Amino acid sequence: MSATKQLPRGAEEGAPEQRQRHLQEDEASDWSGLLRAYLDSHRASLVDSLRRLAGQPFGSFLTCLVMGIALSLPMGLALLLDSVERLGGSWQRAAQISVFLKLEVADVEGQSLREQIAGMEEVLAAEWVSREQALSELQQHSGLGDALKELPENPLPAVVLVTPQEIDKAALAALRERLAVLPGVEQAQLDLLWVERLGAILKLGERFIFGLAVVLILALLLVIGNTIRLHIENRRAEIEVIKLVGGTDGYVRRPFLYTGAFYGIGAGLLAWGLLEYGLGWLNESVVGLAGLYDSQFALGGVPAEDGLSLLVGAVLLGWVGAWLAVARHLRQLEPQ
Repeated sequence: MSATKQLPRGAEEGAPEQRQRHLQEDEASDWSGLLRAYLDSHRASLVDSLRRLAGQPFGSFLTCLVMGIALSLPMGLALLLDSVERLGGSWQRAAQISVFLKLEVADVEGQSLREQIAGMEEVLAAEWVSREQALSELQQHSGLGDALKELPENPLPAVVLVTPQEIDKAALAALRERLAVLPGVEQAQLDLLWVERLGAILKLGERFIFGLAVVLILALLLVIGNTIRLHIENRRAEIEVIKLVGGTDGYVRRPFLYTGAFYGIGAGLLAWGLLEYGLGWLNESVVGLAGLYDSQFALGGVPAEDGLSLLVGAVLLGWVGAWLAVARHLRQLEPQ
């Protein structure tokens, strides 16, 4: 009888599988360790940035305030321009097309024509003004009420006031020509010059706001870049030591990026608050002036989506400004 003891067959086959499983577990452990180290590094940089900003509260607040004022200017002008568009109705109302009907057209036919015009795709609204209503309005606003009463008959035609869906010179001209050839229409009148003036004023305001925004964004990048440069100079010796012992540029850059982002958060919140307060303060005078003209017009506040966009944009500006400043100065901080 042989004294040699043989291993079980299952144990021989299971050894490679166990080794493979151990390798996978070790690899997963390595990845989890690297992830934990990466998150711990970011957490340490974030806490360090907050601690340093809290150590200089007045200087940090002034930097955020300067950035907030610069951010609030273009958005405030954009909100005011949007409110001006709604003043007295809308820009579409200023581009009304007056469709004058023939004198022999009866009110029933005119009302039917108004419904036909209102159903057109290019038309936002169509208002019927009868001959009697037109004469009454002329008597009230012209100062010739007594003279008009002496007329043997009403000389004014009925009118359909057409409000277009959008302001576009070519589209308005095409709509006017289409209305002019309808049965019973004597003339369709549109003051295209006034429409062009309105469009030019609006475009001028938009270009001015865009140019101002670009200039202020460049100024903000300079402000945040100069601020981060001062932070770098204050930590020059520390950075040189970190790089001397093998610290990467990403490790050195990380706390400054968080500092720039925190400046952006503070600036965005201050800009949002300044806009809310400024529009509310200005709205008191606007409401009083509008009341003198029997109008309910009032300035709107800062919509939530615009406020959030402002906050996100401020954070991105702070981050980009910090990244540019650090990228430029890191090359000058190589250990000797």
